[in-house]
Amino acid sequence: MQFKHPEILYFLFLLAIPILVHLFQLRKFKTEYFTNVKFLKELSIQTRKSSKLKKYLLLACRLFLLAFLILAFAQPFFKAKDSKNATNELYIVLDNSFSMQAKGKKGELLKRAVQDLLEHTPENVNFSLITCSDNYWNTDIKSIQKDLQNLKYSASPFELDNLLAKIKAHKSAFNKDIVVITDAVELQPNQVKSSKDDENLYFIIPKAEKTDNISVDSVYINQVLDNFYEIGVKLDSYGNDSKDIPIALYNKNKLIAKTLVNFEEKTKSINFTIPKADFHGYVSIIDNGLEYDNNYYFSISKPEKNNVISVGDTEKSGYLSRIYTSDEFNYSNYALQSLDYNLLEKQDAIVLNELKEIPQALQTTLKSFVEKGGNVILIPNAESTTSNLNSFLMNFGAVQFNSLVRTEKLITKINFSHPLFNSVFEKKVDNFQYPNTKNSFEISNSAPMVLGYSDQTAFLSAIQNSVSSVYVFAAPINKLNSNFQNSPIIVPTFYNMAQNAQKAGINAMIIGETKPLIVETLLTKDEIVNVKNTTESFIPIQQILNNKVKLTFNDNPKEAGNFGVFNTNNSIENISFNYNRSESNLNNANPDAIGDFKEISNVDSIFDTLQTNRTDNQIWKWFVILALLFITLEVLIQKFVK
Repeated sequence: MQFKHPEILYFLFLLAIPILVHLFQLRKFKTEYFTNVKFLKELSIQTRKSSKLKKYLLLACRLFLLAFLILAFAQPFFKAKDSKNATNELYIVLDNSFSMQAKGKKGELLKRAVQDLLEHTPENVNFSLITCSDNYWNTDIKSIQKDLQNLKYSASPFELDNLLAKIKAHKSAFNKDIVVITDAVELQPNQVKSSKDDENLYFIIPKAEKTDNISVDSVYINQVLDNFYEIGVKLDSYGNDSKDIPIALYNKNKLIAKTLVNFEEKTKSINFTIPKADFHGYVSIIDNGLEYDNNYYFSISKPEKNNVISVGDTEKSGYLSRIYTSDEFNYSNYALQSLDYNLLEKQDAIVLNELKEIPQALQTTLKSFVEKGGNVILIPNAESTTSNLNSFLMNFGAVQFNSLVRTEKLITKINFSHPLFNSVFEKKVDNFQYPNTKNSFEISNSAPMVLGYSDQTAFLSAIQNSVSSVYVFAAPINKLNSNFQNSPIIVPTFYNMAQNAQKAGINAMIIGETKPLIVETLLTKDEIVNVKNTTESFIPIQQILNNKVKLTFNDNPKEAGNFGVFNTNNSIENISFNYNRSESNLNNANPDAIGDFKEISNVDSIFDTLQTNRTDNQIWKWFVILALLFITLEVLIQKFVK
């Protein structure tokens, strides 16, 4: 037992006062004898004995009364078992990612968690609330009531280690209690281990009643026909509820196709055929799982001719004119001496066709060209110096030329999974007619191999960034050195290398990814590009690149949908945004990841637990009660004891 005011215990010396008063009242009686008083003498003896007992009882009552009053004012208590953490600051981490859309026993997990916080958080408790999208520092439940009631699901996935890092960066002189409310979908043990030793981590893990879910994973162009696109829609099924699911295709909110999907496997692809024109819409399904991944928004721009220039001898470039035909490409060839550098920035792809040397001025121009979204195709000359080639490739990294090898090699390897060959092959081919090269450079290569030799070295490599690619051949492909020009694989290879990814194909961004978008528009000094639809508008980070603008979106927009890129009120390009699908598989809930940290059933329990373990057991009230008891006892003695 401890005392809040131990100095008051000095008043216990006051217990001497009742004792002194009692001693003062003890008087000796003088004996006087006279006749006929025998009866009165006996009565006097009895009265004296009774009076003496009463005085001792009253003395005891007064001593106890005074002692208990002094002890009560000293405020005795038993120290709490977790008193060292009584001054801890409280932080609540609330998972508002899309997996919390799942339904538990009392409705959607996020809405139920918010309701529990509103109902059971004491109004006098200060805390900080951290969600996937917002932070509320040093607040109370009344101050953020409306914000909690209007809390929306976040496009950012729940990453506990990042949220804990925010809390750690919030400097404080006190230790921290952290309460994490999450369904533990995609939660990993290493995310939890990042918590410091001086932080008390508690988990509340609501559980979904059903984990079945179907997600629209992606949309892609499966085949390009003369007047139509055949688009593929990839669907993923999680769980066992994979009965017939309706799927619909909308263009500018107008229904253009609808069918049913039956899942024989966990992944299913459905094809739709649409006109070869501008498309700005979405695919939609209806299932009993999560809602956020039921729509996939995408845009397809009307086909434009790609601009391609090859730099090199005309006699070595004849095969390129047969691949880059006038109905799909604006193709031209220039000798190095007659090349107009001003034309380069207007191109989508540039082929360096067996140049003996790449001038420094051209290297600098091509570096800028790649940064602005253009593709470069490098075909070396057998007489090229490795120092000149490597000087050029140092601008992009990952590939370096070594010595020339005068040995015939067969090109036998195709990287079917490379984006260059998407939708080119219906199945993997192993027994095609292998082209060869007579002379080739050895390459130090960490970039992805597109085509390879039989000795596992690379014939064609791709250095890719977020907006463009640099393709590097290991050997000249003129007819004297190789029969690659006669191979059927040359057509899709060069055709796809010249495609601008942002002019051809699906335009569908993922919210939160850092992939930029380059749009062609000419801005004056004070003009800016904005992105908007009917419900949301924002200004992305932008960098002017001559006649182009590079846009970076970070965490914008807040909601998925079809958007337009505008210069003031002039439409530049259509663009679509989607949520990351990482929260779609509810079976990835991993409550075991919390390890030895304590799991608590609900919000009410966490506050009860903290208060019980950290509140001292005050017992001064019991001493007051005992003092009152002895006051009552004294009154009774005075009244009934003679």
